[in-house]
Amino acid sequence: SSLGSIGSNDSGERARLLQSPSVDSVRHLESERKSSGGVSSIGAVFIVVNAALGAGLLNFPAAFYMAGGITAGVMLQLFMLIFIISGLVILGYCSQVSNESTYQEVVRASCGKVTGVLCEIAIAVYTFGTCIAFFIVIGDQLDHCECICSYVHWYTDRRFTIVVTAVLVILPLSIPKEIGFQKYASALSVMGTWYVTIVVIVRYIWPDKNMTPGYIPTSAPSWTAVFNAMPTICFGFQCHVSSVPVFNSMRRSELKPWGLVVTLSMIICLFVYTGTGVCGFLSFGSKVNQDVLISYPSDDIAVAIARAFIVICVVTSYPILHFCGRAVIEGLWLRFRGEQVEVCVRREQRRRVLQTLVWFSLTLILALFIPDIGRVISLIGGLAACFIFVFPGLCLIQAKLSETERRSASWHGLVVYGVVMVTTGAFIFGLTTTNSIYRDVVS
Repeated sequence: SSLGSIGSNDSGERARLLQSPSVDSVRHLESERKSSGGVSSIGAVFIVVNAALGAGLLNFPAAFYMAGGITAGVMLQLFMLIFIISGLVILGYCSQVSNESTYQEVVRASCGKVTGVLCEIAIAVYTFGTCIAFFIVIGDQLDHCECICSYVHWYTDRRFTIVVTAVLVILPLSIPKEIGFQKYASALSVMGTWYVTIVVIVRYIWPDKNMTPGYIPTSAPSWTAVFNAMPTICFGFQCHVSSVPVFNSMRRSELKPWGLVVTLSMIICLFVYTGTGVCGFLSFGSKVNQDVLISYPSDDIAVAIARAFIVICVVTSYPILHFCGRAVIEGLWLRFRGEQVEVCVRREQRRRVLQTLVWFSLTLILALFIPDIGRVISLIGGLAACFIFVFPGLCLIQAKLSETERRSASWHGLVVYGVVMVTTGAFIFGLTTTNSIYRDVVS
């Protein structure tokens, strides 16, 4: 998800792309596009792929197992891809119609104030949940490093390593107003995710002699079991919140090139996720962990490097996601209070530090007591379905209803498609969230 950062020359752009214009005007992005000539189509592909790929990759082998095997997992991805790509194209279209440059402002302009506020709250909750997932990933990787675990002392305790990493590294990176390391985090995220995929594929082709896979299902035990993989797929492919500013920063902000960009981007993501999902699933079967890297021996050097990559990715991505969530909360606060952006600097600094400390503390505490990344992804993956299906569907319906031209067959077709998207998204969100809560309560 969606957890990788967006690459750009401007070190703070990832945060600017997602935050509310009430905090930092999006005119900056427009002026930068005009002055620098804009992002090329190839550049836009890289940015969208980078925004989608991330730590959610680790959960795909377990998702394939829960879905009931390779056929179910791949078919579900292909089915979802139709809506994922069309949702991205719809957001580009609605951005043109509304003349807005961020996801939440497009939703606000198209669907009204209430839906806009709901969208901002959803973004805040989603980024909050993602930050919890990041801490769990850090614990998972450091817990299984042979170089650390060979000296088994009290300081190798999972909770201790998470807290130390969080307080010494992540917190100092999260407090600043601007994020200066963003461009480096972008490159590391891409390298890290591709390296993990290569390791999983190579380890399937040349497995460890001591590794024996568990039961490998060939079909889903029930039709509802297929839906268990949906949160992971939504979480993995969710780059929609970042997509609107990417569309507006392109050299040609037109639907045809944008359609090609998002199609190529999602096909690349499909190959990466499917490669990891299929090979990880076949390597371990029923023994696969929610975080696939945990399933490998802790003394495997190639896997240890993959763990290091993932830790670096997560450590540098947490402040970016936190920045986006904090910016949305700040925007909601300023709107609620009726204040202008140009408020007292000291008050802004005090608020920022307080918001960061509360956000950081809550995500850290929750991560310490949530056992695996699958629990978090199953909850916020349902919310990702809202960004992929519900909000783009609502925007399409409203954009079409506001047209005064003669209503043709294509007009009716698009309105119906919008209704299908909203209905499908609401169904996925309701089913996966209810299922996740039920499983947590039962277990």
